[in-house]
Amino acid sequence: MIVLANDHSGLEIKKAIMALLDEMKLPCKNIGTDSAESTDYPLWGYRAAKLVASGECDRGIIICGTGLGISLSANKVKGIRAALCSDCYTAKLSREHNDSNMLALGARVLGTGLAVLIAKTWLETPFELGGRHSKRVAMIGDIEKGMEL
Repeated sequence: MIVLANDHSGLEIKKAIMALLDEMKLPCKNIGTDSAESTDYPLWGYRAAKLVASGECDRGIIICGTGLGISLSANKVKGIRAALCSDCYTAKLSREHNDSNMLALGARVLGTGLAVLIAKTWLETPFELGGRHSKRVAMIGDIEKGMEL
């Protein structure tokens, strides 16, 4: 299950990604706003991150104006590795190398078409288990636990 969350600026991109998820036959939980009325991105990033961290949702896609604020909010939740991506290459590597479990997109930075391509790339790319990438993701977890490296 993919959780989708957005503030008011991410409404159109969220709708397009919902159509992509439907096309890919991936279940979706829409928790973001469905209104163009101003709302606070930290609320949506936090709520989506909690669903991913708890295991209720496998991964999440979060959208605000730049993608920065909502990703910063999501990354405050233990176990979340939200990656802000503005291109397909970064989206691919965020999955392959960093096992990102949330994708952040900037609605005022990206066009809808590019945002959908980035989301599709991210959704289709698996994590490369083993080797240096698993070690590094584990190190990120250690930092989150307050351990010294």
